[in-house]
Amino acid sequence: MAAAYERIARRPRTPVVRSNLRHQWEKDRVHKPVEQRSTTGATEQDTGLHVDDLVFSASYREIPATEDLARAFALPEGTMLLERSYRTRHAAETAPFGLVTSYLVRDLIAPNPDLLDETREPWPGGSQSQLHTVGIELDRIEERVTARPPTPGEADELELPPGTSVLVLRKTSYDIRDRAVGVSDIVLPGDRTELRFTTPLERW
Repeated sequence: MAAAYERIARRPRTPVVRSNLRHQWEKDRVHKPVEQRSTTGATEQDTGLHVDDLVFSASYREIPATEDLARAFALPEGTMLLERSYRTRHAAETAPFGLVTSYLVRDLIAPNPDLLDETREPWPGGSQSQLHTVGIELDRIEERVTARPPTPGEADELELPPGTSVLVLRKTSYDIRDRAVGVSDIVLPGDRTELRFTTPLERW
């Protein structure tokens, strides 16, 4: 086991720089032609890689909202959600850049059946473009970041060297009606992820 982790520690990894500016970039692309939205996505922005360098997978399932998720959406516990699990990795590597679990309120997106179909992924333009198809425009995105030791499953899937922490990002998307319309839990490997925040300030 120690030898296996030593090989993992020596293996070169693609660094990821995740900036909060990605959200406005994604919103600006919502009205772009689908051909343009298909050429690149947020992962390419974060890594500098080309879409052809990436291996992507998505799986969907419907679940009732837990107490935590119901609180995040300000909806009753048990409200049906669409849970979406995403994994993206460099084609030359075996570990994903992060473990992404995203939640949408099923009734909000049901008017577009394509949004319930995992085979439609990856969606050109990402989640904001998906929500736009059912008339939802985002007003703001709040992100909360904490750090902790990984679970054994996370350490295995992310191929973390011993002693490496994970960054846990809870992302909540609010629409222009001040509703929480999307919640994502993202587990990022602490040994190869940089979080970068830029805050534009209004001039006097």
